[in-house]
Amino acid sequence: MALIDKLFAGLQYVLPHRLLSRLVHAFMRIRLAPVKNLQIAVVGGLAGVDWSESKLQDAADFATFNDFFTRELAPGARPLDPDPKSLISPSDGRISQCGRITNDRIIQAKGQHYSIRELLASDPDCAQFNNGFFHTVYLSPRDYHRVHMPVTGKLLRTIHVPGRLFSVSPGTVRSVPRLFARNERVASLFETPHGPMALVLVGAMLVSSIETVWAGAMTPPYGHKVTRGDWSRRDIVLQRGQEMGRFNMGSTVIILLPPGAVSSLEELGPDDIVLMGQRLGRLR
Repeated sequence: MALIDKLFAGLQYVLPHRLLSRLVHAFMRIRLAPVKNLQIAVVGGLAGVDWSESKLQDAADFATFNDFFTRELAPGARPLDPDPKSLISPSDGRISQCGRITNDRIIQAKGQHYSIRELLASDPDCAQFNNGFFHTVYLSPRDYHRVHMPVTGKLLRTIHVPGRLFSVSPGTVRSVPRLFARNERVASLFETPHGPMALVLVGAMLVSSIETVWAGAMTPPYGHKVTRGDWSRRDIVLQRGQEMGRFNMGSTVIILLPPGAVSSLEELGPDDIVLMGQRLGRLR
């Protein structure tokens, strides 16, 4: 398995990441009903999508495959942990890694690390997350692809960092050094009652777009330089559990919190399944 992972990762260094993502972007938005319905049936079946959780129950109800992929869940499908001091999971998925941030380093996989400064493109709040806490959640194709707030926060700024689009599958994460600091990503910085919080939506192979609820699609177009947006005067406050963005194909969400924010973490580790709204820890 390790050899296969390394071969797959090696192949990705030479693949045209952005061209492939542009093709997927167009493919996911075909409106011709027979094609769109076939896409939903085949991909949804192969991925093992649970239709019982979807608000819409028929392929004909979705205008495109992308509408299906970013489908809204039925009311009550993801109840939030009732403790108001709970830090909740922003999405469905599997824990990739979680725990303490030590000396500016975040664990990517066994033997693999990257820095906060790289991830956030040297944002002024970087130092405040040192020795704090992080959760990395991997979304597979079968998962619910909207991202929600782990805690109530006021939006301060966004950072769009251009980069590669390596797969974020577990094998590639184990094989590609500093993957999350190399892939294209959108980081959102919030002011919360518990200090600063960063939510980083990481792009990936075939992830054709990342959206936020306040700005719409932030990728594509694909850029070549870091773009920063100041939202601090817009008074955008998102409540705990409120939708903040979505992936138009699967990828990864990273939460960063400062050292004084969390009193305890749940006993979660790599490959543990989590659902949006599930408790990840308790806030001070």
